[in-house]
Amino acid sequence: MNRRELDAAGITGPDLRDAYTRCRRLNARHGRTYFLATRLLPVERRCAVHALYGFARWADDIVDDLDRRESPRERDRLLRVLESDLVRGLGAGGGEEPVVRAVADTAERYAIDHGLFADFLASMRSDLTVTDYPTYADLRAYMHGSAAVIGLQMLPVLGTVVPREEAAPHAAALGVAFQLTNFLRDVGEDLDRGRVYLPADLLAAHGVDRPLLEWSRRTGRHDPRVRGAFAEADAVIRNVYREAEPGIAMLESRARPCIRTAFVLYRGILDAVAADDYRALHRRAVVPRRRRAVVAAGGLVRILAARTPARPPVAEPGAVAGAEGSLR
Repeated sequence: MNRRELDAAGITGPDLRDAYTRCRRLNARHGRTYFLATRLLPVERRCAVHALYGFARWADDIVDDLDRRESPRERDRLLRVLESDLVRGLGAGGGEEPVVRAVADTAERYAIDHGLFADFLASMRSDLTVTDYPTYADLRAYMHGSAAVIGLQMLPVLGTVVPREEAAPHAAALGVAFQLTNFLRDVGEDLDRGRVYLPADLLAAHGVDRPLLEWSRRTGRHDPRVRGAFAEADAVIRNVYREAEPGIAMLESRARPCIRTAFVLYRGILDAVAADDYRALHRRAVVPRRRRAVVAAGGLVRILAARTPARPPVAEPGAVAGAEGSLR
């Protein structure tokens, strides 16, 4: 199947094909929900999405992988090496890392703004020193680089039926909605890394602070104050989904089933967190496999519907002549 994607995208060089294949494997291994939705894209566009995901995942792992033993200083050095490699790749093509070769090629093919990658890496670097966010505004500023730019990078790949600048705010909001969903689902794992991504003022409004979160994580005990804070965070995130949703209709018709499926699946993670009574500090909520399959099947139906020409209505006698007359 990967060969078919590469052929359809016109990717012929063996090194470049290998680079895209590695990105695809990263997507399949680490981004199951995202990868499933990507299967609904036109085959010639999937490689580009894998490249964007693969590069983002590579950088994120430098910063976040709990299995790595590097110090923050060493992680910063590795991130700067990756950034230098990317700058060279975007400027002259190629790159030392396979993920850089693939994403630089994608950026060239789709004329993706290079500044979006710089903003992304700046947010990744801040994760090495910033461990919490006082307000939601502070968090949104961070998420411009860590999430909104991902939606903006995707727009040229997906295509739009409106001017791109009209769709851009919705695409950015969708990237933010996805990341906020991950923040709520993964709040316990992030706490293990020393980070709290939920805004401190939102938590404080419910009497929650970092020591309480750490106590709950450590003991496995569920506190109603934490539940209340997480429920409010859920409501905030759903508002961002509402902000993002109008953008789906602005995409090219062949891209809509993919993004609609991702939209439904990621929002379903919130439903799973709520169904688990917001015990995200203690266990990771997941969308059941059966539910993911049903949503993906719905995406396939939408693809088939988009590809099936609508049957023209049967005109009443004399209607054609009347219509022709009105066009003259």
